[in-house]
Amino acid sequence: MSFAAERFDVNLSILFTELPLLERPAAAAAAGFDAVELWWPWPDDPTPPRSALDGLRAALESAGTRLVGLNFYAGRLPGPDRGALSVPGRESDRFRANVEVAAALAASVGCTALNALYGNRVDGVDPAEQDALALENLVLAARAADDAGAVLLVEALNARESPRCPLVSADAAVELVRRVNDASGLDNARFLLDLYHLSMNGEDLPAVIERYAELTAHVQIADDPGRGAPGTGALPLADLLGRLRARGYRGWTGLEYKPSARGSAASFDWLR
Repeated sequence: MSFAAERFDVNLSILFTELPLLERPAAAAAAGFDAVELWWPWPDDPTPPRSALDGLRAALESAGTRLVGLNFYAGRLPGPDRGALSVPGRESDRFRANVEVAAALAASVGCTALNALYGNRVDGVDPAEQDALALENLVLAARAADDAGAVLLVEALNARESPRCPLVSADAAVELVRRVNDASGLDNARFLLDLYHLSMNGEDLPAVIERYAELTAHVQIADDPGRGAPGTGALPLADLLGRLRARGYRGWTGLEYKPSARGSAASFDWLR
């Protein structure tokens, strides 16, 4: 089975990071891609100055690349943080401050998928308190995404790399999607199906696809083990993406893997 039918976008927060942010869209275009995605590009600043936002918009437009996925503020990625919306205090405040900024950026470039990462458990805080805060903030994010013409994505991470994050299974993520839709009344929360994270958790990937393809609005891939490009590990990624297509998925598939030792530009040989 081939990858010929897929719509791939490049995650510019893990590939081409040897370049300054504003040079990455052009690098992706030179590699043959017209779509990209990003974690929140300013991990220390949920509300960057207008000049920074305008600069990113201009870089995307100049390169002819479409932004098809954007994370809300999630703290330091990659790094010790895994999200902010369920972390009481300063981090939750920073997430809330970012919601309208991220949604406005998405609307201005035609990005229709906004990803909200859950966050780690915090010592001394009741998990139920964190979960209540998370639902409140996710409803806020769902409303902002809806105003921007976007869906709100909920993603499961993997327990080995994110041991303090409670959202480490497809079932848990989809249950939260349904709770957000019930609470908001908008029905715009959807599942972000990351095949690498779910594989790291030992999930039955064909069964996950069978159960949740209809609720899936974005897909991300990396091979397992190693989080490299397809073909560097053991995941049958072409088969799994084919199963998603057979179940009706027609969205983007984000390339969220570590670059080749020869650099980002050499990380797409598997496509050829």
